Amino acid sequence: MKYKSISAICLLAVILLAFKAPVKFKLFVLGDSISLQYGPFLEQNLKEKFIYQRKIGGPEAFKNLDIPNGANGGDSKMVLNYLRLKENDKSFNPDVMLLNCGLHDIKRDKDTKVITVDSVTYRKNLIEIYKILNKKKINLIWVSSTDVVDAIHAKNKNFYRFETDLLQYNEIARQVFESFKVPIIDLYSYTKNLGGNRFVDHVHYNVETQSLQAGYIAGFLSSYVQFKK
Repeated sequence: MKYKSISAICLLAVILLAFKAPVKFKLFVLGDSISLQYGPFLEQNLKEKFIYQRKIGGPEAFKNLDIPNGANGGDSKMVLNYLRLKENDKSFNPDVMLLNCGLHDIKRDKDTKVITVDSVTYRKNLIEIYKILNKKKINLIWVSSTDVVDAIHAKNKNFYRFETDLLQYNEIARQVFESFKVPIIDLYSYTKNLGGNRFVDHVHYNVETQSLQAGYIAGFLSSYVQFKK
């Protein structure tokens, strides 16, 4: 009788373990206004596998998507400064960081045409960003910056962006992160190949495109964590 009771307890334990909720990965998203817009769709797509987090300050960031505040990660210098603040913060420990910066780096002054972050500094910033995350043992996934159509971006009267700069900075990022064996999500090519009337202003996308971007990224992340198990 005693052994039957023990067996029953063991069986119950096995059943309870079988129905135990799966462990979710902590995902931290750090990116520009493009990521702010696809973010809610991404969070919804990943809710079964990930705990979704990002910088605080959503309402502040949405006041002006061209000016990086709050949850908007901004340019590579801003991202680096943010991560330096988190470097010794033990509570900042996501399993995966989804990272992008570049569109704010390539903004050019309307009068002088001087770029916000030059290409040499951009490369250095990305390397330093990687070093911080690697030191903290945070798995990094890089997302390439989405496209700029010069004729469409001309609608913006405050600053320039050019496709040639974007391509150069995406290539720099590819070189840096491939050298560190960091996975890269090519959101640039995916979004550009969607075609059609995807822009709602000089650089941001309509809701349908945001949803498709989120689905594309979610598929990549789901495969990534399955591989990591």
